[in-house]
Amino acid sequence: MTNLFGTDGIRGRVSLDACDDEEALEQIVDERLLTPQLMKLLGESLGRCLPEDGKGIQVVIGWDDRPHNENLAAWLTLGFHASNCEVVHIGCSSTPMLHYAVLETGARLGCMITASHNPVTDSGIKVFDAHGRKSMPAYETLVSETAYSLSQEDREIDEVDRKAWMKPDAEHNVHHQKWLERRLDLFQSLFGYELSSFDKLRLDSSKGHAASWLANWMQSQGLDVEEVSGQAAAMNEGCGAGELSPGQSWTWDETASSGHLLIQSLSPRGEGSILGAALDGDGDRCLLARETSDGVEVVDGDDIADAILRACPKPWKVAASIESNLRLLSNVEEQSTMEGFETAVGDRWLSHALGSYLPEQEQQPLLFGIEDSGHIVLPSPHPSNANQWSLVGDGSMTLLVALLALQGAGEDPMQKGWKKRLSVKNPNRWMWDGQNELSDTVESMVQTHLYQAGNVTDWQRSGLEGEANLMLIRCRLNGMDVSFGLRNSGTQEKTSISLRFSEPDPGFDAMLLMRSVQNLLLRTFNPVAY
Repeated sequence: MTNLFGTDGIRGRVSLDACDDEEALEQIVDERLLTPQLMKLLGESLGRCLPEDGKGIQVVIGWDDRPHNENLAAWLTLGFHASNCEVVHIGCSSTPMLHYAVLETGARLGCMITASHNPVTDSGIKVFDAHGRKSMPAYETLVSETAYSLSQEDREIDEVDRKAWMKPDAEHNVHHQKWLERRLDLFQSLFGYELSSFDKLRLDSSKGHAASWLANWMQSQGLDVEEVSGQAAAMNEGCGAGELSPGQSWTWDETASSGHLLIQSLSPRGEGSILGAALDGDGDRCLLARETSDGVEVVDGDDIADAILRACPKPWKVAASIESNLRLLSNVEEQSTMEGFETAVGDRWLSHALGSYLPEQEQQPLLFGIEDSGHIVLPSPHPSNANQWSLVGDGSMTLLVALLALQGAGEDPMQKGWKKRLSVKNPNRWMWDGQNELSDTVESMVQTHLYQAGNVTDWQRSGLEGEANLMLIRCRLNGMDVSFGLRNSGTQEKTSISLRFSEPDPGFDAMLLMRSVQNLLLRTFNPVAY
């Protein structure tokens, strides 16, 4: 039995070809094909495995604007009805709207049909519990086991019931704008000042749901904003946060050939100016674009978090994934009023680390979680209980908080550490598990490079909760904090290599180390090619 879920739900290329349950499971595992039959099977499995934390049998379903998502939603609805659940549709939406809908309706479970920043030919599903939190591995394993068990049963649904059960029991509208207004008021009160206009801000909503309303709403709030992703050929194609990378930059001469709609739309206004912002396809993360002395750079999640800490110096609790900047966590932990946590990749792990610190109180909890990819998890008030709070990654809210924080952060930003990522795209990545002989060889290679570069101390090799195949190496090199991570991506067919130093200059050719590991994996995964 294979766990069907990755880092953030299930994703695959959509295939509408008819198949049975066993074929649907084989296709998602072996070929990364996501079928209507799989969605029906997942609906049945989720319906039989409703989380213990919650009441009732109501399920909320939303979807983003991919070509076949409404059809996939109908098949998922069919599966839930086959398990005697009540189904509410919120229609085409963003992922944070699904979070709000779960809380507004008091649902037991929520499902968002999306593949986030993946190509528009993909789709998938993200699952949320009654608190609006993303599903965790133990629950996903249970759902996967149930799906495999059901695939062995004969469960026919007659044609009349099939058509009826594909329709929801009710529909619900989420007013995202009202949530943003409410939350912005809270953050402005927390920061002690109001958000001012940023001149001529270009907004790239990746041609997702936010493209239809966010720029207009921000204009109604007095902000000078123009949406640019309407020019894209399709969702996530040459646009959005998914096509940008932390640390990426361009000279002005390079912007025209960048291949990215947002970057191509920018023009100079003065060094340090925030010129644009990009959300991903399902609207749960955000990156900014800032003018440099000779062009444009990406303002990533680490930069946003640093601005929050500088603009609002309070006793925050901060969670950061292993791909975030070491320097930031070091700065947090050096201040006795702040506390930092390192987590696995995926915003659900940020919420998991911070969830126990959600008190019942009127004032907003001082919590946030960061991924350099632009996932920022922030507290959100409960719609029906003034003293309850949830944690949600909302790209639109991240944009507002980022602009608010950058407005008051001053001109003394955090000294960035050094961080780079490389990847190996190959279906034979199953040969990496973080613990086998190949893992030992990689560790030895990393040791050799670092020992040649200077004084190495405090060597530790470990894993991390939520990253079954992660090999995480921590040490100190010439007094710097060093972190090397190697893991199989849970959302794409690739193995990711990350290297971080707490200082901006490692003092040696660190990219040579990364390319050496990359080439080793390429030779191992593709021996015929070499």
